[in-house]
Amino acid sequence: MHLSTTQTRALGDVMRLLAEATDGDALREALALPMLELLAADQYVSMVWNAEVARFERFTAVNVSADSLRHWDDHFRFIDPLTFPMMERRRPTVATQVLRQPDLAKTEFFNDFLRPEQMHWGINVYFFEREAAVGDFRIWRKRERGNFEPNDVELMRMVEPAIAAALGRLCWDRTAAPACESTERAEELLQRCARLSQREAEVAWLVACGCADKQIARRLEVGYPTVRFHLANAFRKLQTDNRAGLASRVQALVDARRQTLGRTAVN
Repeated sequence: MHLSTTQTRALGDVMRLLAEATDGDALREALALPMLELLAADQYVSMVWNAEVARFERFTAVNVSADSLRHWDDHFRFIDPLTFPMMERRRPTVATQVLRQPDLAKTEFFNDFLRPEQMHWGINVYFFEREAAVGDFRIWRKRERGNFEPNDVELMRMVEPAIAAALGRLCWDRTAAPACESTERAEELLQRCARLSQREAEVAWLVACGCADKQIARRLEVGYPTVRFHLANAFRKLQTDNRAGLASRVQALVDARRQTLGRTAVN
C-alpha cells in the first residue's frame, strides 16, 4: 500500500493520539483532522451508540454544522438508510456498498441532510470492544473528490483495531468502576477490618472489581511499580498470594458487612 507524505504524517498522528489518549470523547475529537487527512476527506462525524436507550450520543464533528447534527438526532436518524445497515456490518463500509448512489440521491435523507453539508461520498466504521459499541467514524467527501476506493477501505481497516482497542480501554476506565459511594464504603471497610492503608484498600478494591494493574495505575494516577507495591502488601495482610484470592477475600468482607447491615435494618 502506497502512502503519500500527508497520509504518512496523518497515520503517525493517529498512532500518537491513541498512545497518549486518556479520554474516549477527547480522542474521537482529536482524531478528526488526522483521519480526514488520511482519507483525503472533507467531513467527519463521530457518535457513540448507547444500547440502553437505543440512541446515539456524544456527537463530535468537523465541517458539519451543529444544526445539522441536531436535525439528524431529531428527525433524520429515523429515515437514515445508511447508519444501521453499515453498523451491522461491523467493518469499514463505503456508503455505496449499502445503497447505490443514484438510489441514495432520491432520498429525503440525501437531499435535506447530506447535500446541504456537501456530503456526497461516505465511509463509516463502527468500533466494538467485544459486544459493546464504543464509537464510530462517519467520514464524507464532497462530490468532486470522487468515491472512496478499496485503498481507502484498507487504510480504515489498518487503523480500526487500534482505535477500537483504545476506545474500549477508555470506555472501561470511564464506566467500569462501581459508584463512588460503594467504593468509599468498601475501602473504609478494608482499612478498618483488614488493617489496609488507604492506598492498599484502593488497590485491593479495584482488583476485586476486575481491574488490571495498568488500569489501576491510570485510575489512581500512580506508577505501575507503586500499584505492585501496594498489591503485595494487600496480599500479605489478607493472607493470599494471588489476585483471585484477594478478590475473594475482599468480596467476602463486603458481603459479610452487607448481611450485617441487612439484619440490623430488619431488627
